[in-house]
Amino acid sequence: MKARELRDLSSEELRRRLDDAYQELFNLRFQWAQGQLKNHARMTQVKREIARLKTVLRERELQAERGQEA
Repeated sequence: MKARELRDLSSEELRRRLDDAYQELFNLRFQWAQGQLKNHARMTQVKREIARLKTVLRERELQAERGQEA
């Protein structure tokens, strides 16, 4: 999902997706360690998805802090 699309989701949905992405990454690493991973590129995709999710959540935190200061 693109960051633009992620910004339309609620913060709760973003956190839920972030948890799911971390779980998927764990599973992929486990498969890799056992030599069962077929699509190595998926690990990179999941890491980037996690980064996007964390970026959007951080943007919202900073926006909320700026709103409280004003």
